[in-house]
Amino acid sequence: MIAPSPAEAAFRAAAARRILVKDGPYGTAIQGLGLTEADYRGNLTTNHDQKGNNDLLNITRPDAIAGIARAYLDSGADLLATNSFNANAISQADYGTEALVAEINISAAHILRAECDAATARDGRPRFVAGALGPTNKTLSLSPRVEDPGYREVDFDGVKAVYREQIDALLLGGVDFILIETVFDTLNAKAAAFAAMEAEEALQRRVPIMLSMTLTDLAGRNLSGQTVEAFWVSLAHVKPLTIGLNCSFGATELRPHVQLLSQQADALLMVYPNAGLPNEFGGYDEAPATTGGLIHQWAAAGLINAVGGCCGTTPAHIAAMAQAVANLPPRVLPTPAPALRLSGLEASVFA
Repeated sequence: MIAPSPAEAAFRAAAARRILVKDGPYGTAIQGLGLTEADYRGNLTTNHDQKGNNDLLNITRPDAIAGIARAYLDSGADLLATNSFNANAISQADYGTEALVAEINISAAHILRAECDAATARDGRPRFVAGALGPTNKTLSLSPRVEDPGYREVDFDGVKAVYREQIDALLLGGVDFILIETVFDTLNAKAAAFAAMEAEEALQRRVPIMLSMTLTDLAGRNLSGQTVEAFWVSLAHVKPLTIGLNCSFGATELRPHVQLLSQQADALLMVYPNAGLPNEFGGYDEAPATTGGLIHQWAAAGLINAVGGCCGTTPAHIAAMAQAVANLPPRVLPTPAPALRLSGLEASVFA
């Protein structure tokens, strides 16, 4: 029998006492650094323009990533997620850097592990590192060809193998958890979760999973068509450490979906919204105080166990969130009545 993870036990103990704070996005912070293509490329020899390959900065500009991590820790973050959203073979193929996937992920984990351990050494408060897995730019549930709905660019085993490579490297680098985030296709998330469970079996040690869905419309469905409740039912069997939502919208638009998931899921609930809705230029204008006020309302209503920021949020937003939840108790997990729960695009419950 695989023993529980000490990091998971510590995270649960901390979450029982207070609402935990996750970091914000690396993309927004990296954009603010004004890096050139030479910064991204470093000493690598490649025929591709690397500007925009944020994951590559883990090996070419680790100082920049470490600086961003420190800013989030200084803002009150308990949990940092690695700068590895696109650090998988499918996404890195766009830059011709598939061969660097393992190195990118190991470095991403090393950077955050060092910063978190240093922060904990300073004040004694435990910090945690989640290895972030993005959804890739492929989908298992939908065909990219309108005229051929049965066609797929990838298959389940192939996507699982891509995720397994990334997960193995993140675990080798020292992450505590695997965060499967911005899930627009539930089948992709299942492949990632399956890969994490295979890694757990191979290592014979617990690999806690965090899950975070992203919505594509205000009705509360992801791109593959599932509702929030159906998403939870589809993945409850992996017994995630946290379940939640990220990206999609700001805190205002996400609130009804957070409330629904809070009532249904008997796992810790972690949500990290955008800084409001994007403006006409694709930027985000919501001030940290506004975001903090909205998150305070979530916490006061008993909806969350952990909170952080996604697109457009900054260390100032994270600091405002940390202050907003500082004196409020964490959400109490519900105890669902025994029932047969099935899911397709929507959930069905048979008591």
